[in-house]
Amino acid sequence: MELARTTAIVTGAASGLGAATAAALAGAGATVHGFDLGPAIAAAGDAPPGVRHVDVDVCDPAAVRAAVDQAAADGDAPLRTVVNCAGIAPSQRILGRRGVHDLDLYAHVVRVNLIGTFTVLALAAERIAQTSPDGQGQRGVIVTTASVAAYEGQVGQAAYASSKGGIVGLTLPAARDLAPHGIRVMTIAPGIMLTPMMQTVSAEYRAGLAAGVPFPPRLGDPGEYAGLVLSVIDNDYLNGEVIRLDGALRMAPR
Repeated sequence: MELARTTAIVTGAASGLGAATAAALAGAGATVHGFDLGPAIAAAGDAPPGVRHVDVDVCDPAAVRAAVDQAAADGDAPLRTVVNCAGIAPSQRILGRRGVHDLDLYAHVVRVNLIGTFTVLALAAERIAQTSPDGQGQRGVIVTTASVAAYEGQVGQAAYASSKGGIVGLTLPAARDLAPHGIRVMTIAPGIMLTPMMQTVSAEYRAGLAAGVPFPPRLGDPGEYAGLVLSVIDNDYLNGEVIRLDGALRMAPR
């Protein structure tokens, strides 16, 4: 699918995987609406050329609908691409020294990571389905972000791993549901990526994580995630699948 003269939505676009993806899509000719929370947008500073930051909470369906409608309003640049990168990853054991897992925290993680992803996917698909298809009958591509934790969740990752596992489980039925509308759905499950969160830990800790990656023995770069997004968009036969981007990493229990 061609990106030039189209519109794209990226959630979590102010930093990390989302920021790299928004810049890559804009570089390929798309007009990008980058959704994120206000404080994250303020911390990011000026958006790169071709990217417009929009203050949106993916947990607020009304706000998501308004922002999606705004992104889809340009008839000369139809909405074709959605990449869901917004997410949170707090850690807490089911039974820890302070007692049982905070149930409100568990619900919040699922609300942001899984329900937020579904909300954006569904409301964006509604608008993409209203566009004219290309010569192959295709109208758009939606990419969601899972994690290797969906397969090998570590100690303390019950909430995060189950939210990302939900995204893995969503991928195929979403692709099947949206196939009649000419919309593909793909998921990327990243390993340990060098995001701003990782940059807050010590170099020694990062080196230890990198040593656990078979090859290449380093942390993933957000640009590699963005590059895979571009490949998914370009390859029209990729649909309904989860691609691990992890250097053959398989996470240990802790």
